[in-house]
Amino acid sequence: MSDTLRRIKQAVHDGNYVFSEKAVIEMEADGLTEYDVVTSILSAPGIYKTIRSRSTYRHYRLEYLHVIVGVSSNGVMIYSKGKLARGYDADFFYLLISSKRARR
Repeated sequence: MSDTLRRIKQAVHDGNYVFSEKAVIEMEADGLTEYDVVTSILSAPGIYKTIRSRSTYRHYRLEYLHVIVGVSSNGVMIYSKGKLARGYDADFFYLLISSKRARR
């Protein structure tokens, strides 16, 4: 398991995560719960891919978005995309930008 995935799983396990409005809308549209998404991240065998993203609001800073595909406790494959960030107290938290059923 990569160090990045270990830190993501630890943050999620500790409850240090937050869903963006987009992620909440996608979850509701697919009938997913917070528990479904958390379980899929904790059960994921690896990071599917990492994307370098440059926000138009941050010209000077690159951010890395991690795509994780995992299975919920009821067997639903879930695609989530998020970024690992440092909180004010230097602990990591995970911001979920996208969370939806995986499409094949």
